[in-house]
Amino acid sequence: MKNNSQEDENSIIVGRKPVQELLLSDPTSIDMLYVQKGRQDKNFERTIERCKKFGIKYKIADKEELARVFSGNHQGIIAKVAALSFIDFDELIADMAEAPLQLIVVLDQVQDPGNVGTLARTLYSLGGAGLVVARHGAAFLGPGAVKASAGALTKLPIARVSNISQALDKALDMGINIYGAGLADDSNPVYDVKLAGPAILVLGNEEKGIRLGVEKRCQELIHIPFKREFDSLNVAQAGAILISEFSRNLI
Repeated sequence: MKNNSQEDENSIIVGRKPVQELLLSDPTSIDMLYVQKGRQDKNFERTIERCKKFGIKYKIADKEELARVFSGNHQGIIAKVAALSFIDFDELIADMAEAPLQLIVVLDQVQDPGNVGTLARTLYSLGGAGLVVARHGAAFLGPGAVKASAGALTKLPIARVSNISQALDKALDMGINIYGAGLADDSNPVYDVKLAGPAILVLGNEEKGIRLGVEKRCQELIHIPFKREFDSLNVAQAGAILISEFSRNLI
């Protein structure tokens, strides 16, 4: 069966029984569940209940949309599954001291899997402690992201959280310094800032940057000063420069 999805077939689980088994055995691995519109049987109701229970993003879609995700016999239900395993945020924080570089990068709704992969590659190579992504509104961490990371995403500890602001609150309570990348009026050039660890660096959406509620948790905003007038660097480029500065200067 040919799969029209841009992702590898290994990231797609189809059929009522396989998807139900996945919902029972490993629900947190599901990035998106597609259910065919018009189904109102007991399995449909049970599936929606489990999605709500585990905070799984789901969509009730028509046949045409399902066919675009997977062109074979899907029995009206498709699960898009991450190619990675995740650890608990508390575990990531607890293991932070063991990393060569006590820095965690938090991605606030970064959408492009290639950007996530490139950031993971930089962070892993410089000894970073791990990556945090949101359960909803983040890039799909399938084979495309893993390829862009040159395999770093399979080695770097990754936590997936339901609420980034709450995760940052927890980190603040534990004495972790939180920096956000942004160009607000109170943002300082990263080269002028005394970076202190253990630290979290928050990187925002490719177009909108860090959301206001998340930005409020950042103790200091930092940016890369330009020598020429220019729009901006993309999040992977900017993130790589900032991570490098943490690697060079973190105290």
